[in-house]
Amino acid sequence: MNRVGFVGVGVMGAPMARNLIKGGFTVRVFDISPEAVAGLVEDGAEGASSAAEAAENAHYVITMLPTGRHVEEAVHGSEGVARTLDSGALLIDMSTGLPAHFDAIADRLAESGRKMIDAPVGRTSRDAEDGTLLIMVGGTTEEVDLASQVLGLMGDPVIHCGPRGAGIRTKLINNYVSIVSNAVLAEALTLADCEGLDRQKVIEVLMGTTAGQGHLSTTYPAKVLADDLTPGFMIDLAHKDLGLALRMSQEAGVPHPTGTGALESYSAAREHGMGRLDWTALYKHIRESAGH
Repeated sequence: MNRVGFVGVGVMGAPMARNLIKGGFTVRVFDISPEAVAGLVEDGAEGASSAAEAAENAHYVITMLPTGRHVEEAVHGSEGVARTLDSGALLIDMSTGLPAHFDAIADRLAESGRKMIDAPVGRTSRDAEDGTLLIMVGGTTEEVDLASQVLGLMGDPVIHCGPRGAGIRTKLINNYVSIVSNAVLAEALTLADCEGLDRQKVIEVLMGTTAGQGHLSTTYPAKVLADDLTPGFMIDLAHKDLGLALRMSQEAGVPHPTGTGALESYSAAREHGMGRLDWTALYKHIRESAGH
């Protein structure tokens, strides 16, 4: 069980493949860039002229590609993995794409009795080099155990998120929080700059409150996730203070689309009678609005 086919050896895939080589696996790589393949061959990989060739006789096949459409072509295309994937092999998609695309690809592969799991990654290209990616896996316990020897060379921790498809869904939720947080932080620090504040002092304050420490490590475990909505900070007050911040932002000429969207959510919760509940009740309101 030491042969790996690796499809997609770009910025993230190349260091991941190198870590497998360093870990003692025989790795055959394919990429649409001949230069990318040549670079891995210099580091001890075997080169392949197609995804199908990369997968031939492999015990594991890894895809690390830009989108679900690319994965579909790499798996089910005319020169795809499905042409040569052994029935006992495991296909591990580590790309980030639309969950529905992954589901369709995996379902089609399963029709021929072959296994595919999702294992997208978090963190950076530096972590890919160091083998410290955070890997989110979706599959059965048996499949995840089977994949552990290769995944463990590329990431730490490796988190089993649930059944097939749970990994990519968890990855997108993680990115949702991270990317939206980036937008509101950009708005907030710009407002601080425009108000003539000392940025480092502002950051010092933010890091001493929920703003910088994050709701998942402060308010949510103590309140809404513990079914306790007695107010530590009421939705009414959150709505008021956010409104004041947005008024200041407007007067300073700072764009604040993320803050405006958040105000709409707090307004909707108030309209549903939640104004005097803890501000984490916003989660309860949105769950109810989604029918959960």
